[in-house]
Amino acid sequence: MKIELKDNKIFLENQGVRKEIHPFWLRERVNGEEHLDQITQQRLFDPTKLKNNIKIDELKLSGDFLEVSFNDGTYNKFSIQNILNEFKNNNYNIKKIVWDSSFKFSNIFYFEKNIFEKKDMYEALAHFYKYGFVIFKNVPTKNNFIVDFANSIGSVRRTNFGEFFNVKSKPNPNDLAYTSLALAPHTDNPYRNPVPCIQLLHCIENEVRGGLSTLVDGYNVSEKLKKDYPDYYKILTETKVRFQFIDENIILENWSEMIELDQNRNFKQVRFSPRLDFVPLINKKKLDLFYAARKKISELYNSDKFKIEFKLVPGDLILMDNYRLLHGRTKYDANEGNRFLQGCYIDYDSTEGKIKHLKKKFNL
Repeated sequence: MKIELKDNKIFLENQGVRKEIHPFWLRERVNGEEHLDQITQQRLFDPTKLKNNIKIDELKLSGDFLEVSFNDGTYNKFSIQNILNEFKNNNYNIKKIVWDSSFKFSNIFYFEKNIFEKKDMYEALAHFYKYGFVIFKNVPTKNNFIVDFANSIGSVRRTNFGEFFNVKSKPNPNDLAYTSLALAPHTDNPYRNPVPCIQLLHCIENEVRGGLSTLVDGYNVSEKLKKDYPDYYKILTETKVRFQFIDENIILENWSEMIELDQNRNFKQVRFSPRLDFVPLINKKKLDLFYAARKKISELYNSDKFKIEFKLVPGDLILMDNYRLLHGRTKYDANEGNRFLQGCYIDYDSTEGKIKHLKKKFNL
């Protein structure tokens, strides 16, 4: 990728493709002290008030900088690397690494004071984006510390379950999570709009032999379905399903595909909670295909090939991507002792904001 100057125009060449950088695009990025607040990085001018026919009067390369004079009298010295970074979308984007039951844990980090401003937190969040989860050990278990932990990354996403929730068996539960029953792999809160992006689970006590935590890479499973069962993949990416949660004081509903794609038809999110989903009454042929597809993806999610099982011990805190991973647990006997976890949610802007901040701080 390189920048070329010709006839007071700026061209970017990348992999044989050459395109002009619009003068107005550069003009609204001027960053002198009179144009940009140096602390907040917010503009001190309104670009919508500029004249439309912005042109470049003079150009000069000066080392790693590009000096530009515009026809409205504005001069600015741009970092060439900053311009290139915008075209490369060079921020927190980290390639997903798919995994299955053969996964070897390399994404374990140890909590320490002020970890949230250390390079270790950048590495931990990078692993989160690669694998969809990361585990922190030795996290304090007193005084609902999970809330402090989450708010040190971003902001807790409060729900009708509260700022945080306690996961242990109790009488008359409003969710099967609050029993000692096994929980098959599922995503949380598919009935919300929007669905919480990230779940934190913090182990406070775990005295039972069962109650193993389970995880499945929903991204890997969806790619497997796409390759081996394209008709199943197609209907699960096209059929909107109603997910529903009913409690004493609230009814939550959301319609969405079980595999949601982005505008480029790439993976965005999985939703799976077969105790809470209701497919609409579409024609019988499509329903036959949908039910077969849902059964197949359920088999894959529950397969030993894709599932990992492990025991959380007191002080372990797992940060997991609720758009990518499914989680569950094996059954346990509550008479053996206590199994007590605390949970809460944050959204992607929390992890994205933190990893960008740390990347800048450590010049990574």
